[in-house]
Amino acid sequence: MITKLLYFYAELEKILENENIRKQEAVIQNKWVRRNTSNELVFPAEDTAKYTFFQKIVMAAQNWFTLFGWSKGPNPISIPYSLRRDICKIQMTSSDEKLKLNLGKDTKTIYDMLIHLSGQLLPGISSSQVLPFDPIQRVVQLHWQHSTMITFLKSQGASLSHIMPQFLLDFEDYTIWSHLQLMLKVIYLKQYSLLFQILILQRVSVLEDTSQTNAKDAEHLPKLSIDPLSSNIYSSSEIILLIWMSRHFEKTRKIVWKNCKKGDIPPKRWIVNFDGDLHDGLVLAAQVASYCPYLVRKIFKPF
Repeated sequence: MITKLLYFYAELEKILENENIRKQEAVIQNKWVRRNTSNELVFPAEDTAKYTFFQKIVMAAQNWFTLFGWSKGPNPISIPYSLRRDICKIQMTSSDEKLKLNLGKDTKTIYDMLIHLSGQLLPGISSSQVLPFDPIQRVVQLHWQHSTMITFLKSQGASLSHIMPQFLLDFEDYTIWSHLQLMLKVIYLKQYSLLFQILILQRVSVLEDTSQTNAKDAEHLPKLSIDPLSSNIYSSSEIILLIWMSRHFEKTRKIVWKNCKKGDIPPKRWIVNFDGDLHDGLVLAAQVASYCPYLVRKIFKPF
């Protein structure tokens, strides 16, 4: 179980460190997607024959749905703006449920079109759909509505595996959705980390036999107390784990890196945290070598 704990902390630290890198790479990734995404999702560049061809298809689709997509005569649409704009007939103007903006009975939504063309209501969505005032609640509801619509169209035979609900949001809502997903990822990561800490890590309750460490090495071990009140950062189980890693590193470092071809034996180290002290991988390597000594000659010695 100790090995699993070490692996968990190493992976958790790696994820947290990479989170900032991923945010910084977002702009670069967007440019890469533009260059490498399937042609189905990227409109051709202007001043090309392909752009002219696609533009004619857009005009033909707009004209047809303008004339025949509605139950009470023509209704002009524009691709893609109508799909993103005409999504509700009532808009909340405040957090107060009584304050609503009725966009008018003549306002037609994409759901009116679907009802007219298919003769079916989308599950859970009415033609007089109301959008919340709160931006996050609005985006979550819009994502659900678009997801429901895509699922409905797939059930009718549409091939939309490459279309995600968030692709149908406007730019502002898409930005909110992207930030929301990043926030939720961090929240769920913290939740699982705490679940691991309170349900698994608390099982670590007893230090191993100190007789395995000689008196000379023991002088260099950290004098850490496992009293819960001794630290406002780590629990007793985490402190035990830190002491355990310190003990094994002190005992094993002289064996693993003895006669090392690259550099000297790593210096003494007190393991007092799960980030900086584990960053170079030496401590984790020492733990593995302590439990799998046959790997010392096979893997570590060449280095």
